[in-house]
Amino acid sequence: MTAALWASVVQAESLETPDGLGSIQLASAGVAVSIRPVVRPQFKEYRVSTEGNARFQAWLGAFRERVRAQGISTSTLDRSLAGLTYDKKIIARDRNQAEFSKPIWEYLDTAVSDARIANGRAGLEQYQTTLTRIEAQYGVEKEVVAAIWGLETSFGTFRGSDQTIQSLATLAFDARRAQFFETQLVAALQIVQAGDVSPTNMVGSWAGAMGHTQFMPTSYLDHAVDFDGDGRRDIWSENPTDALASAAAYLARHGWTKGQPWGVEVRLPEGFDYATAKRDYTLTPSEWAARGVVTPDGRSVPDHGQAAILLPAGGQGVALMIFDNFRVIEAYNGADAYVIGIGHLSDRLAGHTPFQADWPRGDRVLSFTERKELQTRLTQIGFDTQSIDGRIGPNTINAVRAYQLAQGLLPDGYASLNLLERLR
Repeated sequence: MTAALWASVVQAESLETPDGLGSIQLASAGVAVSIRPVVRPQFKEYRVSTEGNARFQAWLGAFRERVRAQGISTSTLDRSLAGLTYDKKIIARDRNQAEFSKPIWEYLDTAVSDARIANGRAGLEQYQTTLTRIEAQYGVEKEVVAAIWGLETSFGTFRGSDQTIQSLATLAFDARRAQFFETQLVAALQIVQAGDVSPTNMVGSWAGAMGHTQFMPTSYLDHAVDFDGDGRRDIWSENPTDALASAAAYLARHGWTKGQPWGVEVRLPEGFDYATAKRDYTLTPSEWAARGVVTPDGRSVPDHGQAAILLPAGGQGVALMIFDNFRVIEAYNGADAYVIGIGHLSDRLAGHTPFQADWPRGDRVLSFTERKELQTRLTQIGFDTQSIDGRIGPNTINAVRAYQLAQGLLPDGYASLNLLERLR
């Protein structure tokens, strides 16, 4: 729905995740260009008809008539749509997404690198007064706001340079997600008509996410704020004030609880019942402590509310006790890797230590095709994943766990290559 992290990049690869609005760019050297996760269907070939622009112009004419009925003025349409052409590069980027995902530990190596932590602390110092005011007004810790800024645009150093209306018009014309992107295009025109930004200055990522905190147009309309009082909700300029406040307002309106962690690293006891490590099974931290679930140094986690146990890399990786603020960050971007990246970066900016447990770095994650195969094979033998979409979400994790229990395996819900090979 919002966000990504950018700067210079060397040999980047794309990692996709669920919302289809961006991609994680993981660099083998330097800083990542984009840390926003996304998942899309995979396409091996891409061709554009030579008649594409003619058909696009016909669609654009019909679109103008539709949106006039929605209150968009002729002058706004003339300013915003003049000179638009069918951008084949946008469709190519939409179609040709990398098939292989990076494991969460490689993602976090980039998202919470030493350089990013240092840059984040510098940003916190530079905008200390502004961020303190934002925290006081919206009740969202300044480190969390800074972490979103860091993962979305590398603290404003790369906010995207694509013309938003051009990108959205091309994607709205395309059949794959026409309704979604036409809704975003109408919202972009409403923003222009309100006077917040000119069509020329409305720039962002190729898929329409804009500004320092990468809001889609509908998110902008619903949640952006004019925090500096200049009469415009300006998330595009060099000054990040409105964008940072808008991110805080977004989290606050989705139920952020100040003082509650997003999550805390924990140590699981020997004999832990891994069947209880799922999002819909919650206890208070003191109840978890009674079962032997404590911090890495053996302390009980304070009672910040109901909490679940999350194992992002199965029983061999970091274990997390997650609270309702985890869900709130998910509203910004639903990928677990993104939420953990935001949470852990905010913790590091606040002076907390790195994760203490190791990750199963010898593993490789399943490809998109392998994830679909895993879902298909599980469903065929009675462990229904609810859909065959290549996404390892709660339904697939539950199906994996049920299969593991039936086979006498550790029921950690981890969709590993070893598990797929066993199913084969």
